[in-house]
Amino acid sequence: MKEPPFDRADGAATAGNAARDEKARIDRWTLFRDVAVFQGKLILDNIKDVVLVPISLGAALVSLFNRDGETGRQFYGVLHAARRVEDWLDKYADADRIPTPSYAQKQDGESIDLLVVRIEDLVKRQYERGGVTANAKDAIDRALDTLQEKLARRG
Repeated sequence: MKEPPFDRADGAATAGNAARDEKARIDRWTLFRDVAVFQGKLILDNIKDVVLVPISLGAALVSLFNRDGETGRQFYGVLHAARRVEDWLDKYADADRIPTPSYAQKQDGESIDLLVVRIEDLVKRQYERGGVTANAKDAIDRALDTLQEKLARRG
């Protein structure tokens, strides 16, 4: 039986080395290992997502009532921790065993964040014209200010 191509002393495959070697061939055992590892990483990623939904919402709620200058501290702390977990999982690391196909290459500026920015710009333009968005924002701000004042009086 042929051993999988491990490149590091600790037995872990180095994803980048195989991609650079044009003669790199993936054998069945390497593929089997990578599929199993990827499935495990997907499961861990889904667990992370399920746990993050209530934690991020709770942190956002708490963050709404922070003093000026600290708004969002808890929520953004959760985002930093989640990013750390994402980096640790590194779900797609084994993809580098082969060169990236042309259809999978990222285009400049391509992301969900670009779509969010476009929608946000549309809402801001509507707000600046004094439409429904402006009225809704003002009503939400008044409600949050009132709630924050009531909580401050209790404390």
